[in-house]
Amino acid sequence: MDGRHLFVAATATVALAGIAPLTHAAPPTPPLLAPWTGPHNGAPPFDRVAVGDFTPALVVAMAENRAEITAIAGNMAPATFANTIAALENSGRTLNRVSAIFNVWTSTLNDPAMQAVEQEMAPVLAAFEDEVVQNAALFARAKAVHDARETSGLTPEQQRLTDEVYRNFARRGAALTPDQKTRMAAINQRLATLYTTFSQNGLADEEAYALTLTSEADLAGLPPSLIAGAAEAARTKGLTGAWLITNTRSAMEPFLTYSSRRDLREKGFRLWTMRGDNGDARDNNALITEILALRAEKARLLGFPTFAHWITDDQMAKTPDAAMDLMMKVWAPAKARVVQEVADMQALADVEAPGTRIEPWDYRYYSEKVRKVKYDLDESEIKPYLQLEKLREGMFWAAGHLYGFEFVQVNGLPVAHPDVRIFEVRHGVRPVGLWYFDPYARPGKGSGAWMSEYRPQERFAGEVTPIVSNNANFVKAAPGEPVLVSWNDAVTLFHEFGHALHGLNSNVSYPTLAGTRVVRDFVEFPSQLNEHWLPTHELLTRFALHYKTGEPMPDALVAKIKRAHTFNQGFGTVEYLASAIVDMKAHLAGAAPIEPRAFEAATLREIGMPREIVLRHRMPHFGHIFGGEGYAAGYYDYIWADTLTADAAEAFVESPGGFYDKDAARRLHDAIMSVGNTIDAAEAFRRFRGRDVTIDALMRDRGFPVPTKA
Repeated sequence: MDGRHLFVAATATVALAGIAPLTHAAPPTPPLLAPWTGPHNGAPPFDRVAVGDFTPALVVAMAENRAEITAIAGNMAPATFANTIAALENSGRTLNRVSAIFNVWTSTLNDPAMQAVEQEMAPVLAAFEDEVVQNAALFARAKAVHDARETSGLTPEQQRLTDEVYRNFARRGAALTPDQKTRMAAINQRLATLYTTFSQNGLADEEAYALTLTSEADLAGLPPSLIAGAAEAARTKGLTGAWLITNTRSAMEPFLTYSSRRDLREKGFRLWTMRGDNGDARDNNALITEILALRAEKARLLGFPTFAHWITDDQMAKTPDAAMDLMMKVWAPAKARVVQEVADMQALADVEAPGTRIEPWDYRYYSEKVRKVKYDLDESEIKPYLQLEKLREGMFWAAGHLYGFEFVQVNGLPVAHPDVRIFEVRHGVRPVGLWYFDPYARPGKGSGAWMSEYRPQERFAGEVTPIVSNNANFVKAAPGEPVLVSWNDAVTLFHEFGHALHGLNSNVSYPTLAGTRVVRDFVEFPSQLNEHWLPTHELLTRFALHYKTGEPMPDALVAKIKRAHTFNQGFGTVEYLASAIVDMKAHLAGAAPIEPRAFEAATLREIGMPREIVLRHRMPHFGHIFGGEGYAAGYYDYIWADTLTADAAEAFVESPGGFYDKDAARRLHDAIMSVGNTIDAAEAFRRFRGRDVTIDALMRDRGFPVPTKA
């Protein structure tokens, strides 16, 4: 065991003891370390969190978990599922609770004080994870249970858990030599620091750079809701007589769509695309070079030719070639569609502004004009019907039809920020879990939208209900006004709620296998499928209500939205796929050193990237793959999952009740939403669809030619 950890633990224990009353009575358990109490199986004590408590709490929780691991590894009795795998599953509960709250602060309340804590603790937590994985005695016991898993009377779920635990140890270096383990630990600690710095740099660039509009002329083309949001953003920054377009996707993309000021579009576009790439103290390029080199070395230590091979080995894809094959099958028709889209836009530009050549900062602006001409559909016509709160109600309504869920707002439970609301989820009289909703942008909050899991569902230590959250970055409207969102943002809202529903529907025994804890190229399937309920006539006519008149979205407008479903699919697909391809190729490069700017440019030339489009995520701010390992060499996951999604959506279309068909919903619940990782992902899909997935539905959904059969 690393002596440095023992020293840190001892120091933290003294620090905690120092604040206890000088009596013989045991000091009270600090809030972060105490079990969660109250109704709903307990809830996080967000109201009793102080940033200064995180470091000592994490250190004490790691020490507690270390003692648990030592006891399991040192057990002299023969290894069994109960005394090894189940014991591991029941360990680390204090550390899990503290980490859940720590992650809320680092993702949504990451002020300078919290950033300092994160920088300090990220490598310490990585080192502790390696300490557990590299425990030879523990691995030997896990291997013994794994070797006997098919003959020792285990249930299928227990066999699955045993296999997952063993593979996690083996894949992360449990069988390495002592010298290799030492190097692996050093790599992982350094990577943890680099990931934290990368993310904090990106957040700093989003907060430091913004587009300030200072005159009525600067507002040309902007809809009232966007102007109001920009005024509110300026007000919160203490600016008078100005409007602020913050450097976040939810603010900048609408500006690029509507602003008729081409000069300001270009300025905003460059602010947005240059995050992490400004040649200053927050520049991420050197970090990326080091991250990729360390990942390549890590993969070689683990016996894989590249990091991409190590990642895909444990996914549905199994190999980088399979992931690349799917992406390239879609790439060619997507590029061909872009040529058509650009021609349509250029024709309009030639009339509106002769001599203008479509540039990346023009794409959204002119594509919106083309949509209006081709489909008589204008985003500004849709947006007044898309109130954030009504959409939330619509998500609840659809989940009620599909899964029998009821959502009831809960008051009195602590929250991390006043913007957060909590809803109890029930199925009849049965409690299902809690859903936390944190929808608004603020300083210290990461950009984009995501789902988090504070606590997974389980039956192992009694019936424990899940706690999940959805987080977004909508700009607050003026006081008393509703928040109006774009169609794309509404889709994202339903997408992230799909992740939450995956967690809430979980019905397994062991938390390691619960909910969204599935392979990465499958985890986006339930969320992407949930997007399909937004454009249904049943939902839109009930919840897409005009914010002024209260009238439902007219049938004619709903019909226009459906007719325009495949509009701009070239742009959306190319923008995403280019990022996924760059990700995969960067991680297939192995030991070859990579300079991000040059690598980006060379890769895009190689695949024939249309000049009018840039990457959805340029490498210097690609948090999915450089802010951690969550999607590293795995941004392809979305297109892989969308292949499953399009095929599954057609199962609903083919059903008598369409997307509200009870039998199809039951099959989805039983085969996909409730089983977590208790069965193989491909088998789960087969149970729902009755066959393996094909690419045909994906191509139809995007309006691309379906490949001919050989």
